[in-house]
Amino acid sequence: MDLKPKRQPGELVFTLALLSASLFLLYSAYGISGFEALSAPGAVPMATTAVMVITGLVILRDTLRKERGTVQTLRRNVLPAVVVVPIAMIAGYALLLRPLGFLPTSALFLVVMVRFLSRRSWAFCLAVSAGTVIVIWAIFRLIFSVLMPQGIVPEGRIVAFITSLF
Repeated sequence: MDLKPKRQPGELVFTLALLSASLFLLYSAYGISGFEALSAPGAVPMATTAVMVITGLVILRDTLRKERGTVQTLRRNVLPAVVVVPIAMIAGYALLLRPLGFLPTSALFLVVMVRFLSRRSWAFCLAVSAGTVIVIWAIFRLIFSVLMPQGIVPEGRIVAFITSLF
């Protein structure tokens, strides 16, 4: 029986990502103070991130000492499409929100996500997405008067028309 620890899928990639982030934060903290004195504004962040880098190096060393483990793969078991696609969609939503506006960006996001997650018909996905966006928009824009990115849809005119009815 082999008792040597096995490396899990994605463990090395995750360790390298954490070490890279720690190095970036250490560089950023150095930019704050330039390490002028222990009482400088960036001294505590530099010390903290230095500990993070040292810890990351120790974890990387231990990870590299482990032999490859299971038959699991990073793509299938750690980052399957059901995880990656929503993350990519949220990033796309954040990028498109300002230029397109709330209504088209939210409708696009919901149609794609409802279709991807439910595997239902396009008609169902369009109906659910349109209904959801309209209800959310009405609650936040009309009732609570929350300003949302307008983008390509003339929301001001829509709001003016709706309020003129009452």
